[in-house]
Amino acid sequence: MDYILETDKLTKIYGSKAAVNEVDMHIREGQIYGLIGRNGAGKTTIMRMISGLSTPTKGDYTLFGKSGYEKGKMLKNVGVLIESPGIYPRLSAYENLKIKCIARGISAKGYVEDLLKTVGLSDVDPKKGVGSYSLGMRQRVGIALALVGDPKLIVLDEPINGLDPQGIADIREMVVRLRDEKGITVMLSSHILDELAKVADAYGIINEGTLLEEFTAEELRRRTSEYVRIRTNDTAAALAALKKIGIEKAETDGDTVVRVAEQLDNTAAMAKAVVEAGAELREIHVHNATLEEYYLGVTGGEKHE
Repeated sequence: MDYILETDKLTKIYGSKAAVNEVDMHIREGQIYGLIGRNGAGKTTIMRMISGLSTPTKGDYTLFGKSGYEKGKMLKNVGVLIESPGIYPRLSAYENLKIKCIARGISAKGYVEDLLKTVGLSDVDPKKGVGSYSLGMRQRVGIALALVGDPKLIVLDEPINGLDPQGIADIREMVVRLRDEKGITVMLSSHILDELAKVADAYGIINEGTLLEEFTAEELRRRTSEYVRIRTNDTAAALAALKKIGIEKAETDGDTVVRVAEQLDNTAAMAKAVVEAGAELREIHVHNATLEEYYLGVTGGEKHE
């Protein structure tokens, strides 16, 4: 099977506004797929539709190669954590998971314990209510609830939003383990694009309801090729000095930065040339454009919030 999830002109209209507009999305089995966009761009709406929580206004999607009635039956293989996890705050993580297992008809011995181990909560006091957990721990409970029933695809909407650095690292490592050890395909959104870039195999950029691009991590690396970044008080003098040492692929990037796209291993000569030209050398290093920078370029430079 090529795609575990594929949408065909998926559209959701509220009133006169298209929250999602004819989106064609493709997620391969075994991928971590990062969905990127500003607040209100349509990310959550897409996730709700493909999880069966909302009905498309137009268009459709296939799950595991199935559509129509057969697709509906495949929704049992999709785990979901969208917005706040639905938990009973006075009950423990074990009790919350047990309730969902009973609802799903799951009674295997040790099943809940295995879920707690998977999300790193096996050592938590079994009498402690989830309401007293930290935000990161509650997110783990939410992910564990999404894993009840052993889904092949899990959909996580902003799972690291509001977490401290350790909590972010824990969730990141867990998502990678789910892919690598359990073969689960993961679709997730995040505002912290540097973190998303550490785990995602593929990306989709959505802006104002429209999917602008899809690309793999390898394609991103090719598109955001390395360059030498030189920060100086006199870009004109720096450009002239670089040209004298045979560098043609150089251009200004704002008032104080010069970008050089060749001879990346020759920064010492570049630095010497700039200084000898009388320009102040404030910074020089080999730079690789980030996912954030690429996103801003695709969306026309709008700040990601």
